This record gives sequence, structure tokens and C-alpha cells, in this order.
Amino acid sequence: MSPKIDQKDINNAAWAACDTFRGVVDPAQYKDYILVMLFVKYISDVWKDHYDGYRKQYGDDDVRIRRKLERERFVLPVVELKDKETKKVIDSFLADFYSLYERRNEANIGELINIVLDHIEEANKAKLEGVFRNIDYNSEGNLGKTKDRNRRLKNLLEDFHKQQLDMSPGKVSEDVIGNTYIYLIERFAADAGKKAGEFYTPHKVSKLVAKLAGPKPGNRICDPACGSGGLLIEAARKVGDRNFALFGMESNGSTWALARMNMFLHGADSARIEWCDTLTSPALVENDRLMKFDVVVANPPFSLDKWGATEAESDRYNRFWRGIPPKSKGDWAFISHMVEAALEKEGRVAVVVPHGVLFRGAAEGRIRQKMIEENLLDAVVGLPGNLFPTTSIPVAILIFDRSREKGAANQNRKDVLFIDASREFMPGKNQNSLSEEHIRKIADSYAQRTDVEKYAHVAPIYEIKENDFNLNIPRYVDTFEEEEEIDIDAVQLEIDQLEKELAEVRAKMALMLKEIVR
Repeated sequence: MSPKIDQKDINNAAWAACDTFRGVVDPAQYKDYILVMLFVKYISDVWKDHYDGYRKQYGDDDVRIRRKLERERFVLPVVELKDKETKKVIDSFLADFYSLYERRNEANIGELINIVLDHIEEANKAKLEGVFRNIDYNSEGNLGKTKDRNRRLKNLLEDFHKQQLDMSPGKVSEDVIGNTYIYLIERFAADAGKKAGEFYTPHKVSKLVAKLAGPKPGNRICDPACGSGGLLIEAARKVGDRNFALFGMESNGSTWALARMNMFLHGADSARIEWCDTLTSPALVENDRLMKFDVVVANPPFSLDKWGATEAESDRYNRFWRGIPPKSKGDWAFISHMVEAALEKEGRVAVVVPHGVLFRGAAEGRIRQKMIEENLLDAVVGLPGNLFPTTSIPVAILIFDRSREKGAANQNRKDVLFIDASREFMPGKNQNSLSEEHIRKIADSYAQRTDVEKYAHVAPIYEIKENDFNLNIPRYVDTFEEEEEIDIDAVQLEIDQLEKELAEVRAKMALMLKEIVR
């Protein structure tokens, strides 16, 4: 039996494959080419492994084997290339990675890759329709002119053909492939800097949000700003079994495609991920009403400008009945959507926000006040700064719980838990991060819901009202450290002594200089 491949080995091999593009193509663009090729290599290895296994059972009955594979997961079709004039078949091959590798020296290799992607998508419409529509391996604009483009694509195919990237089920688990996918997205985010915000939430932050949201078996889980889907994957892992349903919405087409592939790689290919603008035209609707979910989680874009305030005035789903956020800051628009999409008297919401959400006034202040008066806000968690590749500012997590509504299970809970975890992090050269211990401490504090000196405080609603519904964390968690009292007289004596010693040294130096001059 062939040896298992470690997570680290496959991560390193996949990252090394990026050298083909690094320095020539912007990371925000070449990430798609790398991740799509990783996806094609994975499904090709899975297909080959399962096909070989069924051949032992069914012999050469290709039709039967293909039908069985299609029922189980997916199908890789046969590509037939025809002469444009005679219409005769001039080449026939399986739409997989290995067929492309064999043709890596062809002058039209970019076109061949596109053809394979089209066939894979067409044969698996229910799971992969539209996933490859935004990727073009024959693009001169992104990959260079023919000679350079062909060289880069040949190198890419050869890099992915290496032993370390054998992704057959016998050598790696499904988790390893999904983890490599997340690893690459994380590395691309670091390389792309601010351009990465649209598709990536740091893994540890996703893990913390999922833990605080507390999804349970049987839950419907939604991320209305899902990016590449990492937060949904973490929420699914938190459930502990396969009894859940995942839903997401994403406005960027290429990022939506990454999310669809991410779901597939993690065995969640039944997830419903919609390509739409959540705030102006949400696609997760039933009978002309918003779909409802047990858990709603998100890391929406911070203070989104031009988010659709004008359309919000006549929103058909009445999401903004508490007020319309300013057109230059969409934070409370996303929060309003998430609360309305949570199940009445049951749903839970966890959302990452910039600190301005906690204290800004005007329309935002009025919306915040109404949600607090409705007894929906359950907790405010302050996180350290510099956790994100997109910004160095500290952020917070807001937790809303609709089981606190009148007539629901937790209607008598009339307080808000504040946690200040802003000073606890692992410092990094370019970016800070949370450790498992930091995540555990925050989650335990949330579960225990008690005051902890300089860390957590349970504030009754009247206390928040006294603060004019301002949720700025230092108003509730006192982290002030008393400075040591300074003895002015003692300091003055020390200064006098130092000046006396300095005068003596200067006198000695003057004498020495006189000796040198003589």
C-alpha cells in the first residue's frame, strides 16, 4: 500500500506550484487558476481511484461503472474534438487532469483546459453549474501571450503532477484536500493584502464565530456574505455530524465559484450557495419571503459604501423597518438582514463588525437602540487589532439571540455580556492571530456568562440605557491598570546625584585633555 501524504507536504507542493505565476500575475487573479487546477486534480484522482476499484467488481462494464460513480458523487465525461470541416473526431479523451497533462505541450493547451472545464461543468450541472464561468486559461490579458501562457500552463500541470500532490482517497483524506484549499486561500489573502477581504476570513476568527454561534444537529446554517465559504465550513464542523444544511450568498462571481468548489471539496456539495447581492436582491427566498435559518453567521465587508440605501426604502422583505443605515456604511444593513433571516424565537446570529458599529449615532444609533430594546442583543466580544489582512483595526463580534424574544425560551434574560479579549493574541510579523486557548477562553466566558475582572461584564439593560445605548466596550469592562505611584522627592534626589556624578566625570576628562595637549 502506498504511503500516506502529510498535510504539510501537500500544502507545500500546492504553494510551490504558485511560483509559475508569482511576480508575473497579481495574486488576486492567479489564485483562481491555482485553486481550479487543484480542484480538477482532486476530482480526477478520486475518479481514478473509484473507477479502478469498481473495475475489480464489474470488470470492463464502463457504462455501469460510470453510472455508479455519477450516483455517488460526480461524473467525468469523454471529450471528443472534431475537425471543423469534416466533423470527424480527431481526438478523444477523458475530461480529467491526466489527459491535460499528456497534452501539456500542445500549442492550444489553454483552450484544451477550458474545454475540459466546460465538459466537467456540463456533466455535473446540479453541483457545479456556473463554477468555471469566470475562469479562462486561454486569456492573454491574465496569462500573457501564447508562448508565455503555454509555458506557464505546462509548468502548472507538471507541478500538480508531482508525487506530493497525489490526492487519491487512499493517500489523503477529504479533510486534507479541504484544508489545503483553505491553506492556499489564506496564503493568497496574505499576498493579496487588501484585495483579499472579499474572499477570506482568517481561520481562527471563523472558528471562534462558529463556536459562539453554536450550531446544533439538524440546523439550517446561513452566511449571507459567505466569500469562499470558510465560515460555513467551520460552522458545519462545529455541528459534529452530517445532519445540517448549508446556505450562502456571495456577490462576487469568482469568489462565489471558490465557495462552490470549497463546499464540494469538503463533502458539502449539497450546500446552496447563491450568486447575488444580499442587500438589494437576496436569492435565498421562499414564497416571496426571506428563508429562515437556525444559525446566521457572517463577516460582511466593513462599512460598505453604496450598499443600496435607496432601494432599502422600498425593500420588499421589510428588513429595514427599524431604520435605514447611512448609504456610506452598510454594517447595520447586513445585521438587519441577518436578524430578519434568523428563525423567530429560536435563531442565533453571530457577526463580525468594526467597532464603529458599537457607538456611531444617527440612524445607526437608532437601529442599535431598537434591537437592544427588543432584547435581541446577547453579547459583544472585542477582539485584538491586526487579525485581518484587510485592516489593522480591532474588530468585535456581535451575538444576537431570538430566543430572548417575548414568549421564547430565554425571554427573561435581560442583560448583555461584554467580553474584552483585545489584549490576548499571538503577535505576528504582518498579522496577529488567536490561539486555541484564546478561542476557548472567549467561548467559556460566553457560556458561563459571569463577570471576570478586566475581561468580562454582564451589563443589565438599564446600564446600557444609562450609556445612551452606546456599546463601546471600555464603558462596561474596566481594563485600566493603575500606574505605580511616583515619589517626586526621591526622583529629584536621584537627578541631583546623577548631575553631581556627571560634573565629576567632566572635570576628570578636562584634566586628561590638558595632559594630552602637553
